[in-house]
Amino acid sequence: MATANQRGQHGHERGNGPGNGPSDLHVLAAGLRRMNGEVNRLVHSFAGTRGLHATDVQALAAILDAREPMTPGRLRDHLGLTSGAVTACVDRLERAGHVRRVRESADRRVVHLHYVPEAREAARTYFRPLAEAAAATRARFDEDELAVVIRFLTAMNEELRSVRSDDDRRSPA
Repeated sequence: MATANQRGQHGHERGNGPGNGPSDLHVLAAGLRRMNGEVNRLVHSFAGTRGLHATDVQALAAILDAREPMTPGRLRDHLGLTSGAVTACVDRLERAGHVRRVRESADRRVVHLHYVPEAREAARTYFRPLAEAAAATRARFDEDELAVVIRFLTAMNEELRSVRSDDDRRSPA
């Protein structure tokens, strides 16, 4: 079977011909926007019920997903915020009982951010319907299909990270 490039088409040009339906890229983009909108709806609802900003919930997710202890500097880089904005965010999260700052390294200047276990459990309970939807969806795919989905998401995140890096280089200091 020929790929789109072998047929002389670019991926964004595939479809049923002019006016006969949306291209694959359009369908994919619309699906990603719909999914993002649904996740954002849950995030904003969670934030609103706890007196947080949506950015605060993004910070909590970053702390939860971090492979090593999160620091305010890494959180700043991850969220693309200023140091002052990250400090305000961490202050809100700490006041609300979601995170705690810990100086646990030999260098007492290094601060690690930890998700408070009780707050983590509350978030887990709130987002359980999202986890259940993901599990139900995952069950509809075999291992090979899921590997392609994961590969796509990984590549998409890498591309978006490079776009963010390009934007960071262009913005005035």
